[in-house]
Amino acid sequence: MPDPISWEFAWPYLLGALAGGYLLGSIPFGLLLTRLAGMGDVRRIGSGNIGATNVLRTGRKDLAAATLLLDGGKGAAAALIGNYFFGPDVMLAAGFGAVLGHNFPIWLGLRGGKGVATSIGTLLGVAWPVGLGVCLVWLLVAAVTRYSSLAALLASLAAPLMAWPLTQDLQIVEFSAALAVLLWLRHRDNIGRLIRGQESKIGRKADAQDRPSEP
Repeated sequence: MPDPISWEFAWPYLLGALAGGYLLGSIPFGLLLTRLAGMGDVRRIGSGNIGATNVLRTGRKDLAAATLLLDGGKGAAAALIGNYFFGPDVMLAAGFGAVLGHNFPIWLGLRGGKGVATSIGTLLGVAWPVGLGVCLVWLLVAAVTRYSSLAALLASLAAPLMAWPLTQDLQIVEFSAALAVLLWLRHRDNIGRLIRGQESKIGRKADAQDRPSEP
C-alpha cells in the first residue's frame, strides 16, 4: 500500500489521475467492436448509445458481452491502477475520470455512453462488495422488469445505501452517490420514456430501418 499523499502535493496527482482515467474510459469499445465485426456504426440504431445494451440490439450477444466486460474493465482498471501506485484518493479520481471519459469521450464529440457498466466496474475496483451488490441489484431488477435503464437507476441508488454498512468509509459513500447522480443525469430521456411506458426492453433488436450502416 503506498504512503498517503500530503494534500500540499496532492493536486497534481489527482488531476493526473482524473486525466488518465478519462483517457482510459473514453475508449469506445462498443463502437470499435461493432465496426470491426462489420456491423457498422452502433450509434445509428436503437438508442444511439455505444454501450452494451444498444450493442445487443445488433443481434450479436457476443459483441454485447464483450462490450460489457471491456466497459466495466476500464473503470476497474483505472481505479486499481490509481490505488496501487498512489492510494485511495487517486483511486477515486481515476475511477471517476474513467466514468467521465466513457460518458463524454472527446473523440466522439463528448457523445458517449451512460456509464452503467463503467460505473459498476469502477465500484468493483474501489470497493468490490459494493460493486458486487450493485451487480446483484441490477440483475434482479433487469430479470423482473426487462428494463436495463430501470435496473441501472435502482442499482445506482442502492450503491451509496450499501456503501456505508459494507465499507464504513464515508468517502466511498460520497463517491457512490456522485456516480449515482451522474448516472441519473445521463438517463433523463430514459426516465421520461419509462414514465410514458415507451422504454425499450432488454433484447429488443433494432428495426430494419435502424440496422447499422456505415456513416
